[in-house]
Amino acid sequence: MTDTAPRPTLEAVAARAGVSRATVSRVVNGGDGVRDVLVERVRKAVEELGYVPNQAARSLVTRRHDAVAVVVAEPESRVFADPFFALQLRGISKELTAHDNQLVLLLTEGRDDHARVGRYLAGGHVDGALVFSLHLDDPLPELIQRAGVPTVFGGRPGWSGGRSDVVYVDSDNRGGARDAVRHLAGLGRTRIAHITGALDQTSAVDRLDGYRDVMADADPRLIAEADFTPAGGERAMRELLDRCPDLDAVFAANDLTASGALRVLRESGRRVPDDVAVIGFDDLQPVAEQTDPPLTTVRQDIEEMGRIMARLLLHGLDRAHRHEAAATPPSSVVLPTTLVRRRSA
Repeated sequence: MTDTAPRPTLEAVAARAGVSRATVSRVVNGGDGVRDVLVERVRKAVEELGYVPNQAARSLVTRRHDAVAVVVAEPESRVFADPFFALQLRGISKELTAHDNQLVLLLTEGRDDHARVGRYLAGGHVDGALVFSLHLDDPLPELIQRAGVPTVFGGRPGWSGGRSDVVYVDSDNRGGARDAVRHLAGLGRTRIAHITGALDQTSAVDRLDGYRDVMADADPRLIAEADFTPAGGERAMRELLDRCPDLDAVFAANDLTASGALRVLRESGRRVPDDVAVIGFDDLQPVAEQTDPPLTTVRQDIEEMGRIMARLLLHGLDRAHRHEAAATPPSSVVLPTTLVRRRSA
């Protein structure tokens, strides 16, 4: 059996640096009031000894856990099957890692999980929360508010009633949808259908509103509800072809939905884009570039959305730690979208 060397202590660092234990503690925990020359000596001693701060003890001093909960209001099967979530989590993870914070991932399979997540957040395990993919009847916002945890939301929260203290990051879903439908109309298409996302989510509602901004007089039968999945796109496309076999274009609420629609169009003998032009939303490149034909779509910077969510939360936590007045709370951010033209439209 190999002997394990004892971990270097705060006292050992202080002795190596020739300073007091209190000085080492202030430097390690990011405190002020230590001269630069002493800070450098402490950091050199920390590196030479391989000292790693005890997180539990550090939390008692700083009141920070350096951990952030990322709450995705979707079941595991959906989160790990949809590249959208991987991109958003990657952006969040990069930003948290850059600031030496840990990511704690919490998923919700059902209503019982909402209560579990609420209890975890209220238990003081994390400094804040990043929450996305909420549904309109979701109890999570109320549970999070009750827990008193600083939070930034991904997507416009439909439950907030426009409250200025609710901070979120979103894309211009309505404007991006308008651009997609206008492009289809500019190609001379007149029977433009829309396959929605799950209409209990604001992104789907906003994209439907963008479609209606351009197609105000469209036949209601040209709108079919789906759920942001390939299977949902297939079902909705079959419904549309049954109801409106003369449709000549489809705007799908996301790329996965569009991929399902393309499969059904191909099975039905429709040529894309000759007979039916198709546009998606997201620009998930593993999806959009591998459909047949490659998918014209609305690009939103999903990874950057994740980065900005984390950045806003960490900025707010830093201000609170420094006891700065919250007279100017962080503002919500809405990122622009762009139309990416490929061969499907």
